[in-house]
Amino acid sequence: MNASERSRSVKLWAQELGFMFCGISVARKLDEEEKHLETWLNKGYQGRMQYLERHADVRLDPRLLLPGAKSVISLALNYFPKEAQRADAPKIARYAYGRDYHKVLKKKLKALLQHIQETFGTVQGRVFADSAPIMERKWAELSGLGWIGKNGLLLTKNVGSYFFLAEIITDLELEADGPVKDYCGTCTACIDACPTQAILDHKTLDAGRCISYLTIELKDAIPTAFKGNMQNWMFGCDICQEVCPWNRFSKPHQEPDFEPHPELLSMDKEAWEDITEEVFQRVLGTSAVKRTGYLGLKRNLIFLREDRQETMASPEE
Repeated sequence: MNASERSRSVKLWAQELGFMFCGISVARKLDEEEKHLETWLNKGYQGRMQYLERHADVRLDPRLLLPGAKSVISLALNYFPKEAQRADAPKIARYAYGRDYHKVLKKKLKALLQHIQETFGTVQGRVFADSAPIMERKWAELSGLGWIGKNGLLLTKNVGSYFFLAEIITDLELEADGPVKDYCGTCTACIDACPTQAILDHKTLDAGRCISYLTIELKDAIPTAFKGNMQNWMFGCDICQEVCPWNRFSKPHQEPDFEPHPELLSMDKEAWEDITEEVFQRVLGTSAVKRTGYLGLKRNLIFLREDRQETMASPEE
């Protein structure tokens, strides 16, 4: 079986496991990204996520993660939900509605790698689901899954961006795919809609200003400078995806593990503000929201409530 036939087999198995897309690129150092990464870090756009400053060499070259690597298999898994939260509820990013995506993706990735190894013999491989210093969006772009939009997310024509990315790095030689055209054009919807001005020119994100960073990654108090700009997001943010024209094509996922706990969709503003640790564990204990934890979520809810109270108390101009 040649590289082209092996690639077709891998893509078929990925589809059977429920992946939306599967693309392949040649494992190499991303020389073209080195200067961009250095500039981004030097400008402090990583906020307080110091872990992004480490292992830059590994981040740029997957062969340092797997010696002898020849191929990067990029995969996408849809998470767009069938239903949304109540309109009056503080908002959670859609990707966190269901079971923690790390676990769901890892299970599928391991199954795919096992199938590859059982079929093609002695094959080395490592699986990654947002769990290692790897530039997953760039690899997905190189493998033809889509293009990197102005908000820094991967976009796919007639699909949008509501999907997770994951990778398998392997020493198996596969036929590589090529990149696709950028279809953002002159649209600036995501830049214009970002309430904290986190989306800059040249597909650059000032992560330290992003609502997702402020509500998840930042462990200290949310700076008061962001009052009036959070738009009721208590975990993550989907604003730049909601306004993206390509996301009008989003279709609900078919993954049972991504179904939300029934209470998540029914809780109103008061229920969220009064949430106990017991309710948190029951409704969100297996979701990605556990990253911020109960106390982190309460911090965000208090910030939103105080912001709302101050806004209501302020005299109209």
